[in-house]
Amino acid sequence: MTALRAVIRAIALCWSVAAAAQAQPQAQAQPQAPRAELVLLGTGMPRPNPEASGPATAVVLGDRLFLLDAGPGVMRQLAAAGLSIKGATAVFVTHLHSDHTLGLPDLIFTSWVMGRQKPMALYGPHGLRAMTNHITAAWREDISIRTDGLEREVVGGWKVKVREIAAGVVYDSGGVRVTAIPVDHGDWKEAYGYRIDAGGRSFVISGDTRSSAALRAAARGADVLVHEAYPELRLAPEDRPGGENWPAYMKAFHTSDVEVGALAAAAGVKQVVLHHLVRMNGTDEELIAGVRRGGFKGPVVVGKDLQRF
Repeated sequence: MTALRAVIRAIALCWSVAAAAQAQPQAQAQPQAPRAELVLLGTGMPRPNPEASGPATAVVLGDRLFLLDAGPGVMRQLAAAGLSIKGATAVFVTHLHSDHTLGLPDLIFTSWVMGRQKPMALYGPHGLRAMTNHITAAWREDISIRTDGLEREVVGGWKVKVREIAAGVVYDSGGVRVTAIPVDHGDWKEAYGYRIDAGGRSFVISGDTRSSAALRAAARGADVLVHEAYPELRLAPEDRPGGENWPAYMKAFHTSDVEVGALAAAAGVKQVVLHHLVRMNGTDEELIAGVRRGGFKGPVVVGKDLQRF
């Protein structure tokens, strides 16, 4: 009988443990935090190239879209990349050269026609507000017809909220921090690169600049450095009016492949992506070799439109 009671108690204990386990709520799977992704929308120069749209780069975190520069074709490239055509969460302009801003009217008005209802945040150097005011004034009849006519677009949906910035953190919200980096771009009084820290990743976009100590400091430890470049070995005077000044111009306004390599090595970035290239008939292999001569040993990619990182 004693042995029988022990068996009964053991069986009862097993049932109790099983019942308790069934009563415990199942652990809820924790949603994964969105991972930041960088998309090269346009990698081209002022010379029209059907394979390389005007300068524009997107950083995507979940359903938020951050756009850097608005070169020609930016809206078409957003559509090609499968990104929102209803306006970015925020837009950051590096400088006011035409090839970096010719897409602004398209970005402002097409996003409105495609459903944007609120003012779009636009950050950049001084002069951006005047440029934006001139753009919206130039399309005032379009605005009137679209809102008062049969289209019945959202009143005020075209508006832009411009913030003219200085160096430092210019945006910090919802786990996304954007830092403006002052860079030297020839005669421009203001030009910026940007560092974006989001979703556990850090991206640095140089903008147009000659080799910059400020950019090197800001890029320290970044996951991806997206930098403009020209092939140093091909830099020479050109046979055209004013061509004798070409080397001086390039050194004052832009960065050589070798200088990019030295900057990336000193900053300890994990990967270099070259874009906005003045090739002077140089090849991808020559550009990568130039970065290597500068001392960078990590991965180097010559960027193409719609690539993702």
